[in-house]
Amino acid sequence: MAERAPRDTGRIDQPREVRRALLPRPTVSQETFGVWSERFARFMGTPRFLIYMTAFVAVWITWNAVGPPDLRWDPYAFIFLTLMLSLQASYAAPLILLAQNRQADRDRVALEQDRARDERNLADTEFLTREVAALRLAMSDTATRDFVRSELRGLLDEFDERGLEVRRRDEGDTAADAAGSAPEQAAT
Repeated sequence: MAERAPRDTGRIDQPREVRRALLPRPTVSQETFGVWSERFARFMGTPRFLIYMTAFVAVWITWNAVGPPDLRWDPYAFIFLTLMLSLQASYAAPLILLAQNRQADRDRVALEQDRARDERNLADTEFLTREVAALRLAMSDTATRDFVRSELRGLLDEFDERGLEVRRRDEGDTAADAAGSAPEQAAT
């Protein structure tokens, strides 16, 4: 039987062998773990947690201080209680930091979205300001309703004055005609 040559691991043109683990690795989604850590951190910041923890420590100390001597599992100095609280704190601190990092990431994304929205609003406002300015310039060349009304009133006033002058002239002509025709009638 031919022996297999050892595989050259320094070559990059050939794929590596897949290594099989003896025990399967647990797979946990980062998102799921992050959500769980945020819930845990939120719970640790509540009065309920502080009350539960205070009651637990008080019962522990009371039982181990005044309970029956043969049923005490942690004598005075409470080394086991100290160990448990230290262990809880050593797990709580990184979980709280993870929750804070996730919140900082969300805040950063929200800030970027707010900044983008503010920039769009500013651009829209500047565009509308330019449009309003252009309309105002265009309107100064265009007759507005009030301008047209005032011009029409002025024209009506002029026509009324001319109409009065024409009537006066007509009345004067008819009076002059009447006066001029009276001497003619007298002469005839």
